[in-house]
Amino acid sequence: MATSERDYYELLGVSRDASEADVKSAFRRLARELHPDVSDAPDAHERFREVVEAYEVLSKSETRELYDRYGHAGLRGGGFRPGQFDFGSLSDLFSAFFGDDLLGGRGQTRARGADLAALVEIELVEAAKGITREVPFDVAVVCSRCGGDGAEPGSDVTTCPTCAGAGRLQRVSRTVFGEFVQTQACPACSGSGRIVAHPCTACSGGGRVVEERRLEVVIPPGIHDGQRIRISGEGHAGMLGGRAGDVYVQVHVKPDERFVREGNDLFSTVDLTITQAALGTTMAIPTLDGEEELELSPGTQPGEIVVLRGRGMPVLQGFGRGDHRVLVNVLVPRHLTDEQRRLLAEFDSHVDERTYKPDEGFFEKLKSAFR
Repeated sequence: MATSERDYYELLGVSRDASEADVKSAFRRLARELHPDVSDAPDAHERFREVVEAYEVLSKSETRELYDRYGHAGLRGGGFRPGQFDFGSLSDLFSAFFGDDLLGGRGQTRARGADLAALVEIELVEAAKGITREVPFDVAVVCSRCGGDGAEPGSDVTTCPTCAGAGRLQRVSRTVFGEFVQTQACPACSGSGRIVAHPCTACSGGGRVVEERRLEVVIPPGIHDGQRIRISGEGHAGMLGGRAGDVYVQVHVKPDERFVREGNDLFSTVDLTITQAALGTTMAIPTLDGEEELELSPGTQPGEIVVLRGRGMPVLQGFGRGDHRVLVNVLVPRHLTDEQRRLLAEFDSHVDERTYKPDEGFFEKLKSAFR
């Protein structure tokens, strides 16, 4: 459902007879939870804009009355359009809406560092047992020369006169529905609130430099191909002391020619000759724990599945293991000598109704093979 069609009271979690103070309190609580400075949820940005739009409507008596009487259609007919907000920090958000600062004072914006992605490849057996891998990646770190300040040591840093050090400029739009405040980064200082006369020679005033880092990543048993591991605070350094971003390590589990994985179960095949299938045999088959002797009874049928309970992949962040299912493939000879043909013909002449009589439950085994 589009944001414009969501119920604003439901978005803020308040009743339709909620007071102005209740609406304000609900918005404060949700803003603290969902603002990108605080939340790492993938949908936090969209949910944050939804509650901002809801607050825009319900905090003004004119728009709230219009919404209560006619809903979203009434707002659109009255010319209401959601504001486009660019809140760089939680402090700026509360200052723009309420005229105060949640964090206690206006000042330079401490931008959170960006996240980064890394890739690691492992074998299926390593995914089953778990492994620790060293992962290299390039990351922006705080400049050691200027300490992240961006200014050459010993030089002066002045407050931006355009935004008075706030790093943000606010624009108030007055409409028939009330006042709407829009905030944008200060173009004079690029949102830093500071003017650096002599940028640091090591980082060119950015306060950060790029270096290669190697990080030991613990890959848990049972991980699936394509899953990501989040390592908090190891990403790019933030601006002006802002917290670092996160590293997302994507795990690629390379295919193993011996097994096919489906969930936590493993599937493999074993080839038998017609005589081995008829007389029974013992075969060495590969498993995650090494080769294992598999005993196959006389009369083993093509397509039969032998289940090794609890010998599959471990359950990720859980208990137990899946199963290892071995599919029997019976090889039919393609090229026979005259003597072999004679022997098979002689065997066939001694066949009676009991020779190929299926065991009880044969059709259940056949169904299991197809599943």
